[in-house]
Amino acid sequence: MSAPFDANNAQNLVDIEKQFAVKAVEHAQTYWNLLEKVDPKDLRLSKLDDDIFDHFKREFPENFEEPYEHITKLNEESMKSKEGKEKWRKFIESYKDTVKDYNFGSLIRTDARDEYSEKNTIFTTRIQFYAFEIARNRLGLNAKAHEIAKKEAEKEKAKAEKAKEKGKSKSNGKS
Repeated sequence: MSAPFDANNAQNLVDIEKQFAVKAVEHAQTYWNLLEKVDPKDLRLSKLDDDIFDHFKREFPENFEEPYEHITKLNEESMKSKEGKEKWRKFIESYKDTVKDYNFGSLIRTDARDEYSEKNTIFTTRIQFYAFEIARNRLGLNAKAHEIAKKEAEKEKAKAEKAKEKGKSKSNGKS
């Protein structure tokens, strides 16, 4: 019989890492598309949004000091410090039985005022993503991202329409 799986001593398999990365990117793209289409203050990410938000406020009250700088712009060093890791580990594990994929990797924007990019993205767990993004949505901190996402979508739509018109005029010229 094989020994129990020990995540701390497991080797990373390249294919598994790639699959997790693909899932994380898909999740980020889906969320960005939601930010484009829905006013963030009206956006619900899970059935437990209220509980996650209240729990986040209780466990991390320092993040809820106005003007909410620690939610607007994440401090990765503080999250990954020894103290931060322990505090987050307790928070994360409390969702083990209630939030599906609570500990799956997710990409989150470090600055809520900007879009996803290589410089504005870090890797977190799904429940950390929920905690920060639910708070950002409720506190109005994703309003600028919503506007950026809408403008990007309008540009893409105009670009697609222009390409479609260009295609029609080429096909009409050949007839």
